[in-house]
Order: sequence, then C-alpha cells, then structure tokens
Amino acid sequence: MNTSLNIAIVGGGPAGLTLARILHVHGIAATVFEREAHAAERPQGGTLDLHADSGQLALRQAGLEAEFLRIARYDDQGNRLLDKQAQVLFEDADTSAGDRPEVDRTALRQVLLDALPADCVRWNSNLREVQAREDGRWDLAFDGGTQGPFDLVVGADGAWSRVRPLLSSYTPQYSGLTFIEFGIDDVDDAHPHISALVGRGKLEVESDSKSIIAQRNGNAHVRGYAIFRVPRDWATRTFDFSKPAEARTLLAAQFDGWHPDILALIHSSNDQIIPRLICALPVGHHWAHRPGLTLIGDAAHLMSPYSGEGVNVAMLDAAELARHLIENRDWPQAVASFERDMLQRVTEVAEHSAEAAAVQLSHDGLAHTLEHLRSHRPEQAV
Repeated sequence: MNTSLNIAIVGGGPAGLTLARILHVHGIAATVFEREAHAAERPQGGTLDLHADSGQLALRQAGLEAEFLRIARYDDQGNRLLDKQAQVLFEDADTSAGDRPEVDRTALRQVLLDALPADCVRWNSNLREVQAREDGRWDLAFDGGTQGPFDLVVGADGAWSRVRPLLSSYTPQYSGLTFIEFGIDDVDDAHPHISALVGRGKLEVESDSKSIIAQRNGNAHVRGYAIFRVPRDWATRTFDFSKPAEARTLLAAQFDGWHPDILALIHSSNDQIIPRLICALPVGHHWAHRPGLTLIGDAAHLMSPYSGEGVNVAMLDAAELARHLIENRDWPQAVASFERDMLQRVTEVAEHSAEAAAVQLSHDGLAHTLEHLRSHRPEQAV
C-alpha cells in the first residue's frame, strides 16, 4: 500500500471524489483541486442511473452503500416513448423494477463530499498548467499560485481537461447533436398535467428528425432537453438565451404541429434555458503511459450521453485506479496497469455510445429508439 504517495486529483466531480474517498478508506491521502468556489456554486446537472456493476460497485468500495440507498430513487426507473401526437409507443409497466435507480447528481456529489476529510477538497482552484519537475514529480499552477510537488496527478477534470494535453493531443469533437436544456419547477403541484405526462422516470418524444426528452428529478423538478442535429453554431445563431421568454417561444416553434401537451413542457419551463453541444473523444482514444500522470472519466474517454454509462464508467475508473494503487506497491506499475485495463474496458462502451449517437434523429431514429427499449424490456412494450 502506497500511503506515502503525494497524490493530486484535478476535478471534484463523481470520478475525482470517488477516487479520493476510496483511497481515504485505505489510508492513502489525496488532495482534490476543484475550480468551483464552493459545493453550492452551481447545480451539478440532472438525474442519472447508477448501475450495479459500476457506479454502485464503486460506492460499495467507498463504504457508502447506506448513503446511496438514502438518496436512490428506485420508483423513478420508468421509460415512456411517444410520437409527436402524444400516442404512447412504449411504456414500462413497473417503474420500480430493475437495479438502476435514479440519483440526482447534486445529491451524489454531496454524499461523496461529506465522506471526505474537511481539508481534502481545495475549492476555487482553477488549474492553468501542469509543470514537470526535474526529479520526475509535478507542480500544479493555479490562478492563485503553485501547489506541489506531487508524485501522481490524476486528471478527473472532464471533457476539456487541462491534464489531458500532457498525455494526448486529441480534443473532443462535436457530434452534430445539440441539446437545449430547460427545467420545470414544482411540477407535481404547479403542473400536474406535465407530471402525469412525464410519469415516474423518463419521457421521450421523437419525430421529424428532432426529439424532446424530459426526466423526473428529485424535489418535484423535471429536467428537459430539446434535441436537434444541427451545425455547431446553430443554437447561438437561433436563440438569444439572455431572453428566456423569447427563447421559449422560438424553441416551441421548432416543434410546430406537435401535440399541445408536449409543447407544454417547453411553455412551462423556467428561465434557465441552456445550450449543450454533445462532444466526444474518438472511440479507442488512448495515450502512451507517462509516469506520474493519468486520466479518468470524461477526461479519458468522453462519450455521448446515449450509452447511459458516462458517470458509471467514470466511477468505476476511480474504483479500479484505487484498487491498483492499494494492491501494488510499485505505484508507477500500478498506474500503467490501470491504464491498460481501463482503455480496453471502455472501448466497447464507447463504440455503443458512438453508434447510438450516430442514429439519433436519423430518418429511422424512432424505430431505433423503440427497438432499443423493447430489447431491454420486450414483455412491457405497448
């Protein structure tokens, strides 16, 4: 066990915090550097489903199974697929079936933060550069000064990682898909018709080479996405997101002719309307091992959200890197072994994600979506 290692984890998302927690359980200290000023600076995104063999496994290794069960929403695992006239094409019969409960990202992050020593996370740490030292160790240059030296720097800093360029020249590429994110507050009381439409889980409506997805979050909130296959700059050319009322009207107009109940999702949304460009690293992205540096999560293998694997794979990365460091006293070899195993493990997932993104909003995209849902629960297809 390498308890004397000085480890820096860049990024305080699920991957970085999971790694820090599992190492902490085994007596290995690590420092997490997060650019946000504090935990409540911004919402962490919507809901996600944690899988038994990846995200849940990582939390068990972190000793946080009880905390996970406290925030898991097993009743929100449903799926509904509609056409643009609100006709149901597929619906789960039992929204609590299965072992992929929904968890709000903000709640998951707080569970991980609460399980770490108070001085483990250094907030307001905006990384500018990773600097090599002559002795093989690394310094981290932040806006407020330099920290180090570190034996191992783990890039858990997401899609636009500042650590990745030291290992790989690849950058994420635009997939052709743009999501316009919106939210509906107090849905059960203020918008009961929308609450019933969305149901317990996820609602998807697809037609005319565009789509709307709405998903139930905790605290009676619904997070929605209007999805288009468009040029990279289409959203900023089409909408003025500083004028939410105008943006809502223009967004609803993109779905002219769709059922009023579906358009109500957009008309009832709050003023937080945000464009999200879907980008990904190439399938099979890899790098030559460089002592003292590694990547996990989106920094290593950013993929589209259509696999449903992003956070799960990232948390499994963290658990596996921790396991290699705990079990192998030769820590550089432990990191190299982790990278070899991880890059092999994620290739198939990345392939499925890329294939799923490629068929989205195509001429037969609805058929692909319906086939996917039926293949998972064929006995419940409507």
